[in-house]
Amino acid sequence: MAITLTKKAEDKVKEILADQPEEYAGLRIQVVGGGCSGFSYRMGFDKAYNQDTDHLFEFDGLRVFVDRSSLLHMDGAEVDFVDGLQGSGFKFNNPNSAGTCGCGQSFST
Repeated sequence: MAITLTKKAEDKVKEILADQPEEYAGLRIQVVGGGCSGFSYRMGFDKAYNQDTDHLFEFDGLRVFVDRSSLLHMDGAEVDFVDGLQGSGFKFNNPNSAGTCGCGQSFST
């Protein structure tokens, strides 16, 4: 099971992480229940990595943690960072997603 980050997403996460006033172990990506389509993504910095429940991915020194249940919904997903006229943000290209809502913030499997 795996996820990937594009170079643009990796660079943006590293930029944001460098601006944090505290030390973090890495980036945590989760799939949580909720949103109009059933599931949504959550990203945030985490101080801890749990080797019993998390998968660890490394991208040129950037550590990314994904818990096992989230990874079941994200296997093969790519995280990108887009910057356009509609705004900027992280975009998930997830082959496990059967559909998304109109806002693009949640998905179904």
